[in-house]
Amino acid sequence: MARRRRDRVVVVTGASAGVGRAVARAFGEQGAKVGLVARTREALEEAAGEIERAGGEALVLALDVADAAAVERAADEVVARWGRIDVWVNDAMVSVFSPVKETTADEYRRVTEVDYLGYVHGTKAALKHMLPRDAGHVVQIGSALVYRSIPLQSAYCASKAAIRGFTDSLRCELHHDRSRVRLSMVQLPAVNTPQFDVVRSRLPNHPQPVPPIFQPEVIARAVLWLADHPTRELWVGFSAVKAIVGQRLVPGLLDRWLGRVGYGAQQTGEPVSPARRDDVFHPLPGDRGAHGDFDARARGWSAELWLRMNRRWILGAAAAAALAVGWRRATA
Repeated sequence: MARRRRDRVVVVTGASAGVGRAVARAFGEQGAKVGLVARTREALEEAAGEIERAGGEALVLALDVADAAAVERAADEVVARWGRIDVWVNDAMVSVFSPVKETTADEYRRVTEVDYLGYVHGTKAALKHMLPRDAGHVVQIGSALVYRSIPLQSAYCASKAAIRGFTDSLRCELHHDRSRVRLSMVQLPAVNTPQFDVVRSRLPNHPQPVPPIFQPEVIARAVLWLADHPTRELWVGFSAVKAIVGQRLVPGLLDRWLGRVGYGAQQTGEPVSPARRDDVFHPLPGDRGAHGDFDARARGWSAELWLRMNRRWILGAAAAAALAVGWRRATA
């Protein structure tokens, strides 16, 4: 297993910041070869340095995932360098915090091009190389918002829901073709990433993730586990579980509850700076790393994820304990 991890060839989109940065770094710490896709070359160069210092190899691929041809060329470049792609992680995103009545057509188009079509482009570029080998694993970074939309993020929520629809269709096709290429989706809780500093926002106060908030390294551990244990879908954090299950059971109640609390939950008490810039249409210079502004409130561990990752051991221990109790009773 350790040797296989060191030999892995991985591509991560959205690798310059946030969850993508944490995921790329985590693969690098295992010694993997990592292709880094995002728009900001400066941040990607910093990410590459982190990976190389950790013992991995990195290839910087500065591009916009909305450009299908550029994504395909990047995949070709990875294969030309390292011979194959074992894992492709789609994570690139932009977002607009705004009521529907104030969100423009261009903003909806741009978020869709990056957050949905970027995943389509990445998946197709990966499949171009994985299907002939009949091997590989595509991981889609989703969100609880895939199932349960919230106010003020209609463009983002709609794109995430579209990713699930696309992924489910593709999964059926892979089964039909008896392909060994694996396809997984990770549904995230709120995560402490720099996106809340760079999203376009029409809110009066600074945007924030809806608590409880988790550190991006929690998501990175989930993706590493998925790479070793391909799973159809992985829900991370009990808050994500509650949102998804709640949508299935009481969607109307959630509509009313989110209408009442969803606006305030997505804002801090700090007014938005008049000089605020966003990265929706153009990348911003600099390196923002993996973490956002909410370290003091973010959790570095998820009990729900730990239980999922250790389910076999827990069930085995429970079975052993039940057998021991039964044996004691039988011999008493």
